[in-house]
Amino acid sequence: MNNPRYAEIVCNNPLSRSLTYRIPEGIECSVGKRVTVPLGSRTVTGFVISVGDQAPGGSFTVREIGRVVDSNPVFGEQEIILARWMSELYLCSLGEALSVMLPGGRRDAAVPGLDTDDEIAPEPRNLSEAQRLAVKAVTSRKEQMYYLFGVTGSGKTEVFLQAAEYAVSRGEPVIYLVPEISLSHQLAREVMHRFRGAVAVLHSGMTPSQRLREWNRIRNGEVSLVIGARSAVFAPFEKPGLIIIDEEHESSYKSGSHPRYHARQIALKRIQDAGGTLVMGSATPSLESWKLMEDQRMVRLNLAQRISGGIMPVMKVVNLAEQPGPISQLLRDEIHGVLARGKQAILFLNRRGFSYFFHCRSCGYEMQCPHCSVSLTYHRSGRTMRCHYCGYVHPPVSVCPDCRSLDVGYSGFGTEMIEQEVSRIFPQAKVLRIDTDAVKEKQYLQKSLDQVRTGAVDILLGTQMVAKGLNFPNVELVGIVLADSSLHLPDFRAQERTFSLLTQVAGRAGRYSGSGRVIVQTYHPDNPAIQCALSQDLEGFYQQELEIRLQLAFPPFRRLCRIVLRGRNQKRTEETARQAEQLLAQQNLREVEVLGPSPCPIERIARNWREQILLRSNRLPPLVKAAKLVKEGFSSVSGVYVEIDIDPLSLM
Repeated sequence: MNNPRYAEIVCNNPLSRSLTYRIPEGIECSVGKRVTVPLGSRTVTGFVISVGDQAPGGSFTVREIGRVVDSNPVFGEQEIILARWMSELYLCSLGEALSVMLPGGRRDAAVPGLDTDDEIAPEPRNLSEAQRLAVKAVTSRKEQMYYLFGVTGSGKTEVFLQAAEYAVSRGEPVIYLVPEISLSHQLAREVMHRFRGAVAVLHSGMTPSQRLREWNRIRNGEVSLVIGARSAVFAPFEKPGLIIIDEEHESSYKSGSHPRYHARQIALKRIQDAGGTLVMGSATPSLESWKLMEDQRMVRLNLAQRISGGIMPVMKVVNLAEQPGPISQLLRDEIHGVLARGKQAILFLNRRGFSYFFHCRSCGYEMQCPHCSVSLTYHRSGRTMRCHYCGYVHPPVSVCPDCRSLDVGYSGFGTEMIEQEVSRIFPQAKVLRIDTDAVKEKQYLQKSLDQVRTGAVDILLGTQMVAKGLNFPNVELVGIVLADSSLHLPDFRAQERTFSLLTQVAGRAGRYSGSGRVIVQTYHPDNPAIQCALSQDLEGFYQQELEIRLQLAFPPFRRLCRIVLRGRNQKRTEETARQAEQLLAQQNLREVEVLGPSPCPIERIARNWREQILLRSNRLPPLVKAAKLVKEGFSSVSGVYVEIDIDPLSLM
């Protein structure tokens, strides 16, 4: 009988230590494979991180592995090292880090590819002088980080693609990150066309088994370039030579669930380890990236002109306080003109539903979600009032639930109301709405965008989905129905988000002509973010915002960690938050400033009361150390959960 062999295994749970299981005779188990193991009364999937003959010490019974999921390893030592680094930075277990990196499928499944045999109208490859210099700089590899700072339509994509072609020609794998693959269908097809047969696509629309198939193709060396959203940054290339992050400012690169990693941080870590190059780009860089460029820690490459003959659009502002309805007279006139010329318009409103505020004029009652600290949104299409946080649904009401008054009403306007209003004003126009309520089928979004591209749609109306990645030559007008959606949120990034969104949406107009126009409707026309967006004064906005952040001691000048404690019992949650603050105060943390505890701006979500503590420091290590004290000290408190967010993008 052979000596027994043992496997060290980690699972997707908060356990900070690994577990040892005996490998049954006749089972081939090696590092990098997934296995099923008994854990308590459950059977879970684990990751094998080492195999040996040494039995664990102690007088307990060593349980056996159930079965091996993979015939070949799906991860190796490189992924284990990266997962260990993630577990230290983002305060998660090694198993949680590996779980977020790896595909979840049990067996390969065919991937529905993009049809590259269709006739593709290739982008012009004759580079402008600015593009040529940018490609030369990136391919010179003199620096590790480059940033393509260019106006919308300035040809950043072609620079990315030529830099990728250069890397692939040298045998260096490339990872190309985009904010949302479904909105980058045209780009994905172009990539598939240029790197035919050597491309893998990774995105959330694929099944776990389809992702596993692509993952194995990458590990087997069949792929030179991976394109995908946030999680594609983990593509299992041994040494990526080039990582591209398109639209670097986008918040979708930050994970919204534990572990809360940022793809930009992972990309930089991988490039540093591999000795490769990181190239990012946007028309509206994040403030963190802008500061790096200012401090000359990242090379800035300017693309100041549109390459398709278009010039930056003319922008005008309308004060909605002086207008009788949500569609101003100026915006109506501009839409009339566009339709008369056979051109298209995009209307942007970052609020879905019909109206978002029900109130009683007699007693002042406001209808909120019973489980969250937010108002219910009225959706006319389904005749429901919904919470956009927890999904609670309530029938519409016409009588005040508090005082029984009939003097009630719905206020505010969402995309459904604007769709109805636009269809009434322009009955001959084909209006198409794109938001998360409309996009329910997988193919709906792509079919809709194809309709716009072929000219079958006159007016495209939508939320953030229409703000990025869209390139429609026939669009002459962009109307921003309400620019104030994110302006007054109690979040230090509110101005940055507003400016970025306005600039990005405006960039959809006039990309191929000199007749692009943008109408910005707002109740706050004098707001600095709106004024800078109108005058296209990016340098002015960034300098102004950096000065404010410096005075407030917020990023990019200081590092933040957000600790959220949540629980069903409000009193217990508040008490636990106070105890966490007291623990930190007792540690005499010289390099860490503790702010709070205080209720989160949205105090209750899905029946959970939420308290937050902010940690602030000049350096990251003491910040992580302080957060770890709270995590280890209070994660076992009954009914209260601790969420750690290093470098948070939102404080809501």
